[in-house]
Amino acid sequence: MFNETSSLAYLSSAYTFPQILQDLKSTDLNYMESLWASWYIYFGNDIFATGLLFFLTHELMYFGRCIPWFIIDRIPYFNQWKIQPTKIPSNKEQWECCKLVFKQHLLVEALPIWLFHPLCSQLSISISVPFPSWKIMLAQISFFFFVEDIWHYTFHRIFHYGIFYKYVHKQHHRYAAPFGFAAEYAHPIEVMALGFGTVGFPIVYAYTALSHKQLPPLHLFTICIWITLRLFQAVDSHSGYDFPWSLNKFVPFWAGAEHHDEHHHFFIGNYASSFRWCDAIMKTECGMLAKQRREMMSQRKAESKYRKRD
Repeated sequence: MFNETSSLAYLSSAYTFPQILQDLKSTDLNYMESLWASWYIYFGNDIFATGLLFFLTHELMYFGRCIPWFIIDRIPYFNQWKIQPTKIPSNKEQWECCKLVFKQHLLVEALPIWLFHPLCSQLSISISVPFPSWKIMLAQISFFFFVEDIWHYTFHRIFHYGIFYKYVHKQHHRYAAPFGFAAEYAHPIEVMALGFGTVGFPIVYAYTALSHKQLPPLHLFTICIWITLRLFQAVDSHSGYDFPWSLNKFVPFWAGAEHHDEHHHFFIGNYASSFRWCDAIMKTECGMLAKQRREMMSQRKAESKYRKRD
């Protein structure tokens, strides 16, 4: 019934699936761990189970996060927090964008997703239970957020030069006032290049952990959580809304919609994805942030000249 090569084969033995579920309830596994094990045991094929898990995670988390923003766009009350309040996307615009993004998911992203499990096996990315401790997962996900932000900044800035913008990145800038569905509306080359920051660094980490045993091994569940959080961040940064309760109001270095919306509005600057650090260090902020920085620099120069005269 169950693929003997699976790292979860020890849970299946010769029992029927209902008996296995009953046995799982009597273990020390938590609800998510039992659900995870049940998923792999039910399908009995790790390649199919991982491929379907990854595909459903991506589609449900992405479009599931977009739908609330679509609803908010239809409620006038929320316009007071709309960054560009005169530019509300129409139902037609949102629907067309949604269809194009889903089509791209099927044509560009589906195949690599379905082939991910063999790579997991080669890199010893675990699918077994129990999961790693939350501290290990938190540390790994924090690392992925940090390196992805640097990667995204670098390649996003490259995509704003010459032919890269004209033939690749211009597609993403079709909407000067972004909305949730537009987060992954981009040229396939851009999707693959920027997407490496999300999927590639977990792969690099897992490969490094093979030869550096001091690094905790990577679990597929950790990757699923990371991808979910990254999708939420991407969709939210394209939402077009900056609420008093938005994360950037409590975490100053978090970018959020206020940071990325200005990038779409001015077509330049604010290249980073999750944080403000890269743009601040490289002085590529745009909009009000850039204006405040320029005013501050001018004031410092004026004060410096005044002190030298004295």
